[in-house]
Amino acid sequence: MSLLHIDPESLCRIVEKAREFQAKEEVVLPDVPDSPSEDWALQILADHSEDHSLDEMIQAIGEMSQRQRAELVALMWLGRGDYGIEDWETAVDDAIGDYSLNAAAYLLAHPMVANDLQEGLIAHGYSCDG
Repeated sequence: MSLLHIDPESLCRIVEKAREFQAKEEVVLPDVPDSPSEDWALQILADHSEDHSLDEMIQAIGEMSQRQRAELVALMWLGRGDYGIEDWETAVDDAIGDYSLNAAAYLLAHPMVANDLQEGLIAHGYSCDG
């Protein structure tokens, strides 16, 4: 039984949109600051406001509940090794707040977000391949 409150198909679409967005040459990501509430992440969104992949991803994330946005952030953390699958609920709890409120900007500011999200999904027993 899945611990996720997000449909894996929706997650795979977000992974795909993140990959499309970050594959573009003009996307430049700053060094990641200490806090997700700093305005650097919002500046990334403003700089690429005409990007359809970005728009679709932001819309999909914006339609999620706070719990789902926190899970999305926690999936990235899980995928990059910040947490283990046994610490899933702790990761989700840690993501609630600034991270979940600014989830789209926070996630897109990480160059490996698509791979990390996919690795997080694999840890939950899902795959975006096939």
